[in-house]
Amino acid sequence: MVDEGGEWFDEGMDVERMLREQRRMLWATAVCFVVGLLAGTAVLWGAARPFSGDGSVIIPVALVAGLIAAIAFVISTRMHRAGETAPMPLWQAVVSDVSAVAVTAALAGVTGLGVLLAGEVLATGLQGLELPAVGGGLLTAVASALGGRTAFRTGIRLSTRDVAALLFAFLIIGTLFAMLTATDAAWWERSFSQLGIGSGGWAFNGTVIIAGLLIATAGAYLGRDLHRMLGDAALRGIAAVVIAWAGAGIALAAVGLLPLDRMPLPHAIAAFATLALLLAAAVMATVLMGELRMLRVLTVVLVVLIGIAVVLAFGLRVLSVTVLEAVVVGLVLLWLTTLVQLLGILAPDVSRPSARRSPLR
Repeated sequence: MVDEGGEWFDEGMDVERMLREQRRMLWATAVCFVVGLLAGTAVLWGAARPFSGDGSVIIPVALVAGLIAAIAFVISTRMHRAGETAPMPLWQAVVSDVSAVAVTAALAGVTGLGVLLAGEVLATGLQGLELPAVGGGLLTAVASALGGRTAFRTGIRLSTRDVAALLFAFLIIGTLFAMLTATDAAWWERSFSQLGIGSGGWAFNGTVIIAGLLIATAGAYLGRDLHRMLGDAALRGIAAVVIAWAGAGIALAAVGLLPLDRMPLPHAIAAFATLALLLAAAVMATVLMGELRMLRVLTVVLVVLIGIAVVLAFGLRVLSVTVLEAVVVGLVLLWLTTLVQLLGILAPDVSRPSARRSPLR
């Protein structure tokens, strides 16, 4: 009877906590809506602006909504996870803080790119539409409310799953926007890197750069969960996994910083380095979680399928580079999805400060 009463009490506390979080998210949504309305109206004050084309309202709306989403995440983090890094050694606190900054930038980027993508799609059916300042402010308010609510919820209890979902969303939204704005309609005949060429190349290159930042951040959160599971005894192996993910993120960012038309060889080297480091990180993470047969099998399948795809593309010339890139990204994201799901089940949902002054000792 005591145990049943304790379970009922715990469940009641969980329900109350979740209801409290829902109330806060509703308030955050309302505040973001009002702030977006005021800021959007102020930024767009003056003559009516077209929905698309030169002087479009979409770019200011995207900037304001992205900024509000970033602020909402920061406020939520301060409200719900303040002091989380206080008992941690310096290196662990620095990794946590830098990762939080990266997530803040990514949330702003996802929100802004989402607005740009929606605007690009809607523009085909709203040609000739002009919005006054208040109309643009309302549009900004809606975008800010949506982005701000998502960012505020993410800040409540930031998990590796959230970071992975943010990476997926950013890649999909950014790539779709780059496709819609591509200057070369036949880019798919060669590779995705063709989207980074020309006047509209900033969309794809920017997406790849921030995606690299998110991959490095995802590696830091994977390391956090592995540490919660395995403790300080596995720190060296965990550090190797985190470093490999960080290297893959840096290499992917270099793909965007080194456009194919300007620096083809460095661009290609960065692309292959990204793939090699991701596979190395996957293998090392699997070794650390060696008792999970499911993950071992999935990792072997991942490496074998990517190897076959590379041979088909460059050896037998059966697959185009575009198809190869799509296959590799899809397989890696599938593997990452499984890994974060497993960590969500196995890793404790509480902070675990390290007792060591360095992760390499």
